[in-house]
Amino acid sequence: MKRTAVLNVVGLTSGLLGPHTPRINQFLARGSLTTIVPAFPAVTCTAQSVYVTGTPAAGNGIVANGWYNRELAEVQFWKQSNHLVQGPKLWDELRALDPAFTCAKLFWWYNMYSTADYSITPRPMYPADGRKFFDVYSWPYEIRPKIKAALGDFPFATFWGPAAGLASPQGGRDAASRWIAGSAQWIEREHAPTLSLVYLPHLDYNLQRLGPQAPAIAQDLREIDAIVGELLDFYAGRGVQVIILSEYGITPVDTPVHLNRLLRRKGWLTIKEELGLELLDYGASAAFAVADHQVAHVYVQDPAQIPAVRAALAAEIGVERVLDRHEQAEFGVHHPRAGDLVVIAGERAWFTYYYWLDDRRAPDFARCVDIHRKPGYDPVELFLDPQIPVVKLRILWRLMQKKLGFRMLMDVIPLDATLVKGSHGRRPANPADHPVFLSPRPELVPPAPVQAPDVYHLLKRHLLH
Repeated sequence: MKRTAVLNVVGLTSGLLGPHTPRINQFLARGSLTTIVPAFPAVTCTAQSVYVTGTPAAGNGIVANGWYNRELAEVQFWKQSNHLVQGPKLWDELRALDPAFTCAKLFWWYNMYSTADYSITPRPMYPADGRKFFDVYSWPYEIRPKIKAALGDFPFATFWGPAAGLASPQGGRDAASRWIAGSAQWIEREHAPTLSLVYLPHLDYNLQRLGPQAPAIAQDLREIDAIVGELLDFYAGRGVQVIILSEYGITPVDTPVHLNRLLRRKGWLTIKEELGLELLDYGASAAFAVADHQVAHVYVQDPAQIPAVRAALAAEIGVERVLDRHEQAEFGVHHPRAGDLVVIAGERAWFTYYYWLDDRRAPDFARCVDIHRKPGYDPVELFLDPQIPVVKLRILWRLMQKKLGFRMLMDVIPLDATLVKGSHGRRPANPADHPVFLSPRPELVPPAPVQAPDVYHLLKRHLLH
């Protein structure tokens, strides 16, 4: 097999290639580019799972970055066990063809307990006293102390949150992607895997925060291009072919849509009060939405109410389409984990998880970076609340409280969804906004767009030929 490194440059599209991406342009000049018809929904967990299984969400079960567990009556986001991804993976098939094959997964999702040989993934530690320590999980275990000794601690605060994609005391603008790139080089030197899957999220942050048309995105493009260029040189020196691909393109948005507030006004949401704040009670709600960028899964307790819920959703401004179980098959998302209804946003719209009607009653986690407790994805976590005077002093005070051993709430995230200027999840109308597959071997890549499940077969072809 031909040793291969796959660089997953999140958010990269043909529309972003240009004067600010000279190294990627040079790579493309010697190879070829094809666009990918995005996975549905076009979000991280689904797209990656489609690529490594060769099946749509209906086949691999990853219908979003998170979904409602009907048995536990809980919404679960950003889980990490690879057992959630149903079906054999690319590395399983290749290992069956060649027992000497090895695979490294570097920050690709569902990275725990997979059958890959080497893995590193973000994983905080949670002691029983309520503290939280940022860290990584690795397999084998001995990789973790060795790579931290070589690269230092992973700059977790730059991987997601208000510091991501910005210069801060936690690290440089590209700190997270640069650390991951360093880990890929370390794994290559130490283990020389046959296949390395490398996740580079740098573009993801400001494309959502500022929108893809913001002039400031030029700097992000130059920064990720430099990281990719270093990896291209490194792998070339070791005889490893490189493929560059992406999961989705990010398009401009200006219309946040609050589906749960709509469902609440219709009387279908059940809210319980805890310590004077409001929590959404999933198991007791007649209908509620799990929002994930531009797609939302709506779970309806009584099937007889589905037509009424669907009609209400379809009439909401910013909603483009509402899929019932039959129509979900058209998009390859008809799986038991999917909502009874799947809602697609309009081109410039996206879905919040917000369900409260008064910001004073919002749950405490709403103003924090809390990716597991919120019943949906929250890109507003990329911002600091502009209404907090000298907000960075509050952060310093909170960190001091933490260091002294006190319980504290890092409540610095705004509740203003209009701040978000870029999103993804739906299939953009313009192919220039679709994800891309860049290969150094034009003879192996069709000129026409490929479907997302076909990425599996393209990758396999590059390793076998």
